[in-house]
Amino acid sequence: MIDVAWAVDHLDDLAWRTVQHIFLAGVAVAVGFVVSLGLSIWVVRRSRARALLLTLSSVLYTIPSLALFAALVPVTGLSILTAEIPLTLYTLVIFVRNILAGLDAVPADVIEAADAMGYSRRERLRRVELPLALPLVVGGLRLASVSTIGLVTISGILGDAFGGLGYFIFDGYRRTFPTEIWFGGIPVIVLAVVADLALLRLQARLTPWARTNQPIDPTLTAAARAGAG
Repeated sequence: MIDVAWAVDHLDDLAWRTVQHIFLAGVAVAVGFVVSLGLSIWVVRRSRARALLLTLSSVLYTIPSLALFAALVPVTGLSILTAEIPLTLYTLVIFVRNILAGLDAVPADVIEAADAMGYSRRERLRRVELPLALPLVVGGLRLASVSTIGLVTISGILGDAFGGLGYFIFDGYRRTFPTEIWFGGIPVIVLAVVADLALLRLQARLTPWARTNQPIDPTLTAAARAGAG
């Protein structure tokens, strides 16, 4: 049975824990995305480095989250680094795979057309490859965001300082108090759903051609077709 009086008395704590949860997840996703984007761009044409990056990120993802948090405590203590390092590492495999898949999906004739039009490698990446890769990149962002929001609850084992909404779940379990468990669990679900819907809308705004089946750059596409013919 839900203890409504206890829940009402702890609404301020809920607001604070929610902000903390969003902060922990947001930092991990942002750092993971920037690192993954840079590494993916660097290895996309380097087969050995690419294979090494994919293997390493996959191995990191297989490490149990509780074990990784526990292993870091003697090194970094009960600090924000202890929470953020595992959360960030777990985003790498999602981001790297999706970014590489998006870049691989760019048609070869479009790349050739961009080269023929005088684009430098950097210009081609910025104006052609990354825009065309956006659907898969944003798809990875959605998956990483939702999974990270869920994983932040594990940081509840770190106690009061960096527990996010997971603090309620672990404390409620320790005290055998279901109300507190629901008090932490339900907001996590809501945050994940809201984040996914928001990123889905962002994806639609950033990639209107994906809905209309219109090419992102008609001039470039026409050049590609001419070259192919």
